[in-house]
Amino acid sequence: MAPGPAHPATPARIEMVRGDITRETTDAIVNAANSSLQGGGGVDGAIHRAGGPSILDECRRIRESRGPLPPGEAVITGAGALRCRYVIHTVGPVWAGGSRHEPETLAHCYESCLALAAEHGLGSLSFPSISTGAFGYPVAEAASLAVRTVRDNLAKGSPLQLVRWVLFSDADLEVYQSVQY
Repeated sequence: MAPGPAHPATPARIEMVRGDITRETTDAIVNAANSSLQGGGGVDGAIHRAGGPSILDECRRIRESRGPLPPGEAVITGAGALRCRYVIHTVGPVWAGGSRHEPETLAHCYESCLALAAEHGLGSLSFPSISTGAFGYPVAEAASLAVRTVRDNLAKGSPLQLVRWVLFSDADLEVYQSVQY
């Protein structure tokens, strides 16, 4: 008997929740890292604290082999003591008014994370609001760009079944929920 027609993949579900990304059980979480990959404040520090020293050890090995991680790029490590399986580390742009290619760099962060997720066959991924904390990117602009970039990339085909933004504040959650997706 000949195989039937191929069924299109179920499109990934996009969710937005208020919460703590270190408690996510998706296959991977995204870390809004700094170029040194050595931990820091905000999401980066929280992930390193909750995940334990194995994440930092892997980050050190990556840095030793390739140097600092440029903005827009991403790497993947194990998740240490976290509930997820992997952490994808990406370096967002520091906001300078939009004149230093910040939108393109932020879009590339999301594209790089999605590419790593696909490469590793992940089914679910949780993002924070990249670059909107200490790096100063305006939340409304970041949310619009992030959701559009992810939606457009998922439409091209992806093994992901769930993409979730985990926002730390009610205000950020409202902004992300206002974006049409």
